[in-house]
Amino acid sequence: MTRRNTWLGVEAALLVTALPAALYIWRHELAMAIIPVLLVTASLLLILLLVDRRFEKRRLWLGDNLRKDLRTIAVAFIPLAALMALGVWLVEPDRLLELPRERPALWLTILVAYPLASAYPQELIFRTFLFHRYAPLLGEKWAMILFSAVAFGLAHAVLANWIAIVLSTLGGLIFAATYARTRSTLMAAIEHGLWGDFVFTVGLGWYFYAGSVLAGG
Repeated sequence: MTRRNTWLGVEAALLVTALPAALYIWRHELAMAIIPVLLVTASLLLILLLVDRRFEKRRLWLGDNLRKDLRTIAVAFIPLAALMALGVWLVEPDRLLELPRERPALWLTILVAYPLASAYPQELIFRTFLFHRYAPLLGEKWAMILFSAVAFGLAHAVLANWIAIVLSTLGGLIFAATYARTRSTLMAAIEHGLWGDFVFTVGLGWYFYAGSVLAGG
């Protein structure tokens, strides 16, 4: 292993150990600043990518086959979303469609804002940057997909609940596989935004809401 790959390995290990631990420890301080921190981090990493001559700038946009990629996303989303809705109905029926029923204005705001202010920045960080940074160590197939998903899931330790971590890790597998297939940040962000909006719609949004950290103590 080269010295560069050794350092990348150390970095990768810290990303899935020290970073989640720090996010959990300082969760109360970060709770109401998650979106600003996310946007600043994504902006800084975007600058690093843009000035890196090895980075393919076209990865920031759409892939080569928009219709096929959207169809693939829909084919995976529909049955999995139905299964998730069934799970909420069986386990927490009072939460099913809670946000659109009780706070429709907030729900509509989230539907518009989440894909732009959260999904794309997260995909830029956990897919585009991580794939570019660690591909020399892990390649761009299943090892990289798994690493990206685990890093993404564990970063949700800031929300201090296991449901957010588990669902984010599973979602991360889906989004990373889409990014690996399409080589498109925007396509992964479209999928991420779709799932994020659905999570808030179906009744699981509380587990992904930063204010729940403060409420939970």
